[in-house]
Amino acid sequence: MVRRGSGEPKRLSEVLGELAGSSGFGRVLASAEWETAWRRVVGSEIASQTAVRLPRAGRLEVVVTHPVLLQELSFRKEELLAGLRRELPHQKLSDLRFRLGVVD
Repeated sequence: MVRRGSGEPKRLSEVLGELAGSSGFGRVLASAEWETAWRRVVGSEIASQTAVRLPRAGRLEVVVTHPVLLQELSFRKEELLAGLRRELPHQKLSDLRFRLGVVD
């Protein structure tokens, strides 16, 4: 691809970055990254009963299928935050929010 007006070719990294941003692929990759980290921190059994949503303003929302599990996760909040920070040190995570809901 060529930059408009400059006549110079674009770097491949620029083109791929634009493509990822415009197609929504970047959000898909970010979502998969968070889901993988969550599964590593809580284990497969709990991960199958929860769903993570992309963080907003440093807060990761976790949808939980059962009130008892929600309470358990709330008690373990600091431990879970520490685990997620270890898994994804390049991400800014300041809080976890748990809510009841349906998990796909």
